[in-house]
Amino acid sequence: MKKPKIKIKFNKKKFKRVMLSLLCIVLVAGIVTSSVLFFGGKIDRTRGFDISNNGYSFENSEVKRLISVVPSSRQLAFDELEYYNFIHYGMNTFTDDEWGDGTADPHEFNPENVDTDQWCQVLKDSGSKGIIFTAKHHDGFCLWQTEYTDYSIKNSPYMNGEGDIVKQLADSCKKYDLKFGIYLSPWDRNNPDYGTDAYNEYFVNQLTELCTNYGELFCVWFDGAKGDDVEDFDYDFDRYFDLVHRLQPNAVTSICGTDVRWIGNEAGSVRESEWSVVPFGTVSVDGTTDLPEITSTSPDLGSRDLIKDYQNLRWYPAEADTSIFKSDWFYHDNSKLKSAKELADIYFDTVGGNASLLLNVPPSKNGIIEENEVKTLQKFKSIIDETFENKVDYTVSGDTSNDTILSGIKDGSESAQLVTGDAMLTFKFDQKEKIKTIVLEEDISKSQRIEGFEIYAKVPGGYKKVYKGTTIGSKKIVRLNFPYVRNSDEFVIMFTQTRSYPFIKSIQFYS
Repeated sequence: MKKPKIKIKFNKKKFKRVMLSLLCIVLVAGIVTSSVLFFGGKIDRTRGFDISNNGYSFENSEVKRLISVVPSSRQLAFDELEYYNFIHYGMNTFTDDEWGDGTADPHEFNPENVDTDQWCQVLKDSGSKGIIFTAKHHDGFCLWQTEYTDYSIKNSPYMNGEGDIVKQLADSCKKYDLKFGIYLSPWDRNNPDYGTDAYNEYFVNQLTELCTNYGELFCVWFDGAKGDDVEDFDYDFDRYFDLVHRLQPNAVTSICGTDVRWIGNEAGSVRESEWSVVPFGTVSVDGTTDLPEITSTSPDLGSRDLIKDYQNLRWYPAEADTSIFKSDWFYHDNSKLKSAKELADIYFDTVGGNASLLLNVPPSKNGIIEENEVKTLQKFKSIIDETFENKVDYTVSGDTSNDTILSGIKDGSESAQLVTGDAMLTFKFDQKEKIKTIVLEEDISKSQRIEGFEIYAKVPGGYKKVYKGTTIGSKKIVRLNFPYVRNSDEFVIMFTQTRSYPFIKSIQFYS
């Protein structure tokens, strides 16, 4: 019997769809498998600091030396601010410059209105805690009624020469419950005495005016910038700092000061390990130091391997300054804004990276913060609020001397010292939660101690590592993304390397 011929019609398009589907299944299976393999297994309890501490001494004379370095009362108060703002405004706003040369006629500074209340309202709504104002930039033009130069607002048309924008803003900050600080540029391109001892006298006189006539200051910001072709000049910084701390004992001196250091860039970037305990002399006016191998931009300022060779240490926390514009500090009509997401990422990385964030938001010639800036700040604030909107309650257990004190880390009301075992804290939720953000804080009044930590989520069959970090300090914001976001009712945090027993101030979980 002759078998009938069977004709098979080959459908190329259908074949491609089937093969593509199979390929997707294989890829997904591979990702899932690799995730399980990577995260699989239970917590390795031999990683506790009292057993190995990653090979570093847990408690010896060197460790005691390191943890003896603690913040001053004004540094502790400053640490609470976290996010505050720069306002660059002055002659450059009207001459369309970034660095004016000090030759512009005072009459060019001629705003019809300066709405400092609007500045404060906008910045307050963005979550800001304070404002630092450019009372005098490099061009030397002064925005207050100074007695020591004619190159000031008193010789401008603004308010018929009676204006004082430093006072206006100080009053507005008080009205809106914002801290007020002063930026005063040491480099002065207008003053003919610059580069001589007479200029130091001039600078001290102006600093005295600002520190005595405008209420309480939270910061005096000394910029180290100057032109490459400017001859070296020894500013009398010791005298400047002593004056500020005598007249404004609660004010920190920043950047070229003794209380707060520059992060080392203007992009809002922090180091992987940002230390507040650093060798004395870590920064100077030009970014170099009296320690030849260390600059303000060095990738490591505080590891044990680095600071073991330096006898003198100090508490010197980092400040990250950046602008809402991509490249400009003063307002220009063609300035390009950073996106709200870019600004939020900078916030999470800096405030959540043991640094404070100083975000510059410059007003325009119209004397207001313009609408495009306002809308960007509103979106920026929304991203932050949404990130911390869903706080997850928990019960916590771990290696402390007092379980009651341990519960204080839920709201930061009382810090807890881990004193025994594996330096491990276990957090249990009432139900499974998809945790996206974890915020950890050390009690920095006891110094900065944590050098390494790991976070695990409980899943069927064990615990899976979702994050590995180094320093915490004032605050560490951990943002978990796929595949690290876990739907779990239990998390474990292990502190794998510390300088003596760590003090935990607060730990928060957000879904």
